[in-house]
Formats: sequence, C-alpha cells, structure tokens
Amino acid sequence: MLHANAVLTPRQRLRLARLVVEENWPKSRAAEFFGVAWKTADRWAERYRSLGKAGMVDRSSRPRTSPGKTDPATTKRIVSLRLRKRWGAVRLAAETGVAPSTAGAVLRRCGMNRLSRLERREQVVVRYEREAPGDLLHADVKKLGNIPAGGGWRFLGQQAGKANRHHDGGRARNRYRNPLMGHGFIHVVLDDHSRTAYAEICEDETGPTAAAVLHQAVAWFAARGVTARRVLTDNGGCYRSRDWATACAELSITAKRTRPYRPQTNGKVERFNRTMTSEWAFAQLFTSEADRRAAFPAWLHAYNHHRPHTGIGGHPPISRLTNLPGQYI
Repeated sequence: MLHANAVLTPRQRLRLARLVVEENWPKSRAAEFFGVAWKTADRWAERYRSLGKAGMVDRSSRPRTSPGKTDPATTKRIVSLRLRKRWGAVRLAAETGVAPSTAGAVLRRCGMNRLSRLERREQVVVRYEREAPGDLLHADVKKLGNIPAGGGWRFLGQQAGKANRHHDGGRARNRYRNPLMGHGFIHVVLDDHSRTAYAEICEDETGPTAAAVLHQAVAWFAARGVTARRVLTDNGGCYRSRDWATACAELSITAKRTRPYRPQTNGKVERFNRTMTSEWAFAQLFTSEADRRAAFPAWLHAYNHHRPHTGIGGHPPISRLTNLPGQYI
C-alpha cells in the first residue's frame, strides 16, 4: 500500500523505468522529470530490467528472517496458558521464561491480548412468528420532516434544498436559523403473522392520535377477517398514555411494551419503517409534501398486495389472509 506522500505510483514507476530502459533516457533526466532522486530512478529501472512490469509494485517491508522472534514452542505454550488459565502477560512471562513485553507481543500477534475476545459465544438469533393473524400487532410511529415546495435537499442538493426551505418556510426557526417545515408522523400497525400493515400519516404522535389510529387499524383488520388480540409497542409517550390504555381496554386487546432500548423486540415494524422510507419517502423527487403524501396509499397497497416479502417466502403479505374478496387486485 502506498503511503500518503508517495511521489510515484506503480503506473508512474513503469513510465519512468520504460523511459530509462526502452528509450535510453539518462537516469538523471528521468529523475528530474518525475521529481525524484537519481537513486530512485536507478532502483525502478533495474527492477524493470530484471522483473518487468511485475517489479513495479511495492515489496513487503517484512524481513526475510527474524532471529529474535519467539520460537514456536514458547508461543504455543503462551497461547495454551492464556486459553486455559486466562493469565496476563506478567504471569505468562514468569511461567515461560520470557520478558513480559514478549508475552504481550505474542498475545497481540495471536489476537488474544483482550480477554473479551476469548469470551465470545455464538449468539443464537431468536426469531418468532405468531401462528395466526391478529395474535400480535406491532405498532410504531415514524417521524419524517416535511418537504418544502420545489423539493428537498436529498435530490436537489444542500444549496437548492435550503433555498426552497427558506422560500416555503414560515417565521419559526430552529437553532441553526433554518425555517421549521414541520413533520409528518406515520402511525403504523403491522400484523406479526402476515406482515400486513395499516398506516396513517398524522400531524402528531400524541396519545389520542395513537389511540384513534389503533381503533381504525383494528376495524381495518376486522374487515379482512383478522381479530386483534395483542399489541406490542415501544416505550414512547403515546403508548404510555391513558388514552392508549383506554383504547386497548375498549378493544379487548392486551397491550405489551418492549424492554427499554431494545428495538429488536419490535423489529418487524422497525423493518417496515425502513422499507417505507427507502421505497416511498425517499425513493423519488417529490416537489411538495402534499405530493409525497398523495403517493403513500398506492405504495401501501402495493406493499400489502403485490410486493414479495422475504420473511414469508417471497409472497405478498395479503396472501396470508385467506379467502378475502379482491385479495389479489
């Protein structure tokens, strides 16, 4: 690998060597032309004569022999004691008759200088799926910044996006003196078994809004033959509110929350959010927030009815809700 201040790349070395060897340039002239020392030009020319083009790459700086290197038997014993006894470099040195720095160097070379690397265990990925639709719903809120008229910075660049934001924004400013465009809050309720999703774009993420979305989501699933029994959420404020608890009680749904700082537990809806942002929110240039929101229902329908889902064998989510009228429209 070339260092940051290298004057000659392998390609430039080849040019220099060919000028000297094939075109009979004086080495001093070639060195002056490429801005290097005469000795450097001489070295690459001689390598080209003996090795050709293959000689233009860097050679390893590792010495051919290392007389002071710890012998294999001692290295093996240090490694064995480290694995069995978990001893440090000082104790290993006293046991094997080498210096502590030598024992430490052996451990670093073998990747065993940290005990944490010896405690690695295979992590068993626990995947679960409810047996029937409605056994578990996942709920979450995805917050997205609104798009200014003319388009945002993701497609137009920082300068044009900032100009559109200043032109379309109001008087309210953030700490960077940029106009506040507001946010859209996509409330998502996703069925664990089928991955079928119900979603609404709202103006806030308060308890009453989340409760209203849950009522509408349960009715939407009921129209498709799915009876909701349990709902899993994170620990957001809207899901800890009294309105959410009341809505779950009215719908006879058991409310569960994930352990704090463990979004993996609600991973199915988190993955839906990622798909939603990449395939809808940031998939193309929208010149206004209204245009982006207008495109959302069509994308959600395509997700539920047509898009293959790898988690269920490459079939669309709606295929797991059987005997539905218009299921494959």
